[in-house]
Amino acid sequence: MKRQFGERLLHGADYNPEQWLHDPEVLKQDVQLMKQAGCNVMSIGIFSWAALEPEEGRYQWEWMDQVIQTLHEHDISIFLATPSGARPAWLAEKYPEVMRVASNRQRNLYGARHNHCYTSPIYREKIGQMNQQLAARYAKHPAVRLWHISNEYGGECHCDLCQEAFRSWLQRKYVTLDHLNEQWWTTFWSHTYTDWSQIESPAPHGENATHGMNLDWKRFVTDQTLDFMQHEIAAVKSSNPDIPVTTNFMYYFDGLNYFKFKDAVDIVSWDNYPTWHKRADLDIAIDTAMYHDMMRSIKRQPFLLMESSPSSTNWQSVSKLKKPGMHVLSSMQAVAHGSNSVQYFQWRKSRGSSEKFHGAVVSHDGSPNTRVFQEVTELGRLLHQLSDVADTGRDAQVAIVYDWENKWAIEDSQGPRNIGMGYKEEVQSHYRALVKQGLTVDFVDMECEIDGYKLVIAPMLYMQRAGFEQKLRSFVEQGGTLVMTYWSGIVNENDLVHLGDAPHQLTDVAGIVSEEIDGLYDHEHNRGRVIHHLEGQTLTGEYCCHKLCDQLHLHGAEALMVYTDDFYAGRPVLTRNNFGQGQTYYIGSQFEPSFYDDLYKDLIRQLHIQRPVEAEMPQGVYVTTRSNAKVEYLFVQNFTAEAQAIPALGAEWSAVTRDVDLSRDWTAASFEVLVAKRSLII
Repeated sequence: MKRQFGERLLHGADYNPEQWLHDPEVLKQDVQLMKQAGCNVMSIGIFSWAALEPEEGRYQWEWMDQVIQTLHEHDISIFLATPSGARPAWLAEKYPEVMRVASNRQRNLYGARHNHCYTSPIYREKIGQMNQQLAARYAKHPAVRLWHISNEYGGECHCDLCQEAFRSWLQRKYVTLDHLNEQWWTTFWSHTYTDWSQIESPAPHGENATHGMNLDWKRFVTDQTLDFMQHEIAAVKSSNPDIPVTTNFMYYFDGLNYFKFKDAVDIVSWDNYPTWHKRADLDIAIDTAMYHDMMRSIKRQPFLLMESSPSSTNWQSVSKLKKPGMHVLSSMQAVAHGSNSVQYFQWRKSRGSSEKFHGAVVSHDGSPNTRVFQEVTELGRLLHQLSDVADTGRDAQVAIVYDWENKWAIEDSQGPRNIGMGYKEEVQSHYRALVKQGLTVDFVDMECEIDGYKLVIAPMLYMQRAGFEQKLRSFVEQGGTLVMTYWSGIVNENDLVHLGDAPHQLTDVAGIVSEEIDGLYDHEHNRGRVIHHLEGQTLTGEYCCHKLCDQLHLHGAEALMVYTDDFYAGRPVLTRNNFGQGQTYYIGSQFEPSFYDDLYKDLIRQLHIQRPVEAEMPQGVYVTTRSNAKVEYLFVQNFTAEAQAIPALGAEWSAVTRDVDLSRDWTAASFEVLVAKRSLII
């Protein structure tokens, strides 16, 4: 029977006991401290290859046996990692082909992490042997609950093996060179290919301006990484297929399309290191919340927060400490958005090397009396108190399209702006407005289904792929509400511009035609003036817009707002169009935050989208919910350093984490998270 994660919230860390084998007392002390801090899981083995196989074919298991058994005896579960993220020196010395080749075609020296070729048959053979040995020895151990496959997959290799693999990938996709040349538009600059062997990956001293090639290379890197991961998974599943697998994703990582991994992993996990206190903490909180929701959306199920820092990081520009309360608040934010764990990098600080000053639960003094350890312990008690939350999820009526491949194409497009097209920022503008209203938001890419949502938002849909324009058409025809924006429906999946009106195949759905787009300098702005109110009438007056201004012609839609300035003053900038049983809104520019706040307040009312509480939260505070058929949990999160007056939430809510009457106005302390619940059984 597959081992599940629903029975309790998990609390733990990356643990690296191989660094302390010279001192057996450290393990004894660590286990006692883990219990004191309320930890119930540890990730081990992530960088253990050299300790497990110090010479080719000679394995040392005794230390790992002792660690696993000791943790198990103290009711601490284990996420057991495959060590492919950092290979031993003997492997690189004996088999230099495993080392990566950079885009300049220079082979790397030994060192760093993930400095290996995913295509190399030798590397695949060696990690396959290691993973099979790990599985044969530990896959039946009751403490091992999850395979942690590698660590933060990333990077690319341009060696001869990868070049041949890339060409084979292209041949499967395009079949003929004529088709490839057409889709890459290689007649430009006389770059037509006449043999497959002429194609190489993008290089700083070679080809890098063929956008279709750049896009396909990124897709190939994702597919090759995924294939390597599946090779690792097959090895560990060979001994016990019932242990689930994960791999830890990274914050807004551009190198891989994470949606492609959703069928290969049993549970999504990711590593979260916000720069708290660098700017307004609510801004950082919204940015982090968006990625939490994106990770949850990949499989539409709870995820794991695999890494975070209980204090500071050592690799950011400034190693800022979390202010008192922020550790508990930020950790509970992950739980509020769907995480069933809070885990840290790392448990105990290293004595040397690059992360010796990275935050950890146990510092160099080994003491439990530090501020950080006490806050971790407080969180451990809270997670234990809220253990039932692990059996809840998040249901959304709203979805936002965030597509990695679309982002790649936008950022490579060379126009209409080359100093930041702002795809993520535009997506986040819509997300922020919805989260401030307490709504759960799903994220989808163009391969996802969108039936079942009331509202779908597709910002900057520059690229159309996987037939997504037909999904949008059907969605609106059947009664859905679609929000589109500027710079949409421009190119096909290979970054080849559509001929004819834009947005391609959606002009009738949107009721507009986009003729051209004006790129604004950073010091420039325009304004949009409301000329027709929505039903809620929150959207009113004028709003500042910037960066890009779409030049629209009405094609059946009605103008709700018009530009006030420049030669296109009086032209539409916000439109609404009825199509089938639904409607489409088109936003022609990137607006200030208040525009999105007001627009979505009106749309939420119009579409009868239910908010968890009707009370308006003060600036810096937002609410999030998790629920199942029986109970709903509400997380009130104050991301300010000041106490905030919170309006009454309603008599149906009862506070869980402290004694307060939520039917009356109350006060949230600085950096406080309050958890409440209500019964859903009538």
